[in-house]
Amino acid sequence: QVQLVESGGGLVQAGDSLRLSCAASGRSFASSAMGWFRQAPGKDREFVAAISSTMRTQYAGAVKGRFTISRDNAKNTVYLQMNSLKPEDTAVYSCAGRIPGDIVSVSWLYTMWGQGTQVTVSS
Repeated sequence: QVQLVESGGGLVQAGDSLRLSCAASGRSFASSAMGWFRQAPGKDREFVAAISSTMRTQYAGAVKGRFTISRDNAKNTVYLQMNSLKPEDTAVYSCAGRIPGDIVSVSWLYTMWGQGTQVTVSS
């Protein structure tokens, strides 16, 4: 079983950048698909980005072109580089993992979740 711990959140201004990290324990990281989801106050959790075990990526329309997901299997870590941040990006960001390693964008297909990290973007 993989355990996930996010880091890198914080308070930034609109237009700034942040990089989130998600460190995974366990031996199955390389064969897992990894995703980032976010949940803003009063809203449902939504898909942000995912990366497969073969390095394929998928993004939500709202972040495409601004966010980049990547992974380093040697470090058991997945990253979310967030550029040109907007106030509407404010949310708790959580990473998630699943096996098999193909990309999915629906949260209920992920079986491993981190605790989340807060990202706040001020205008």
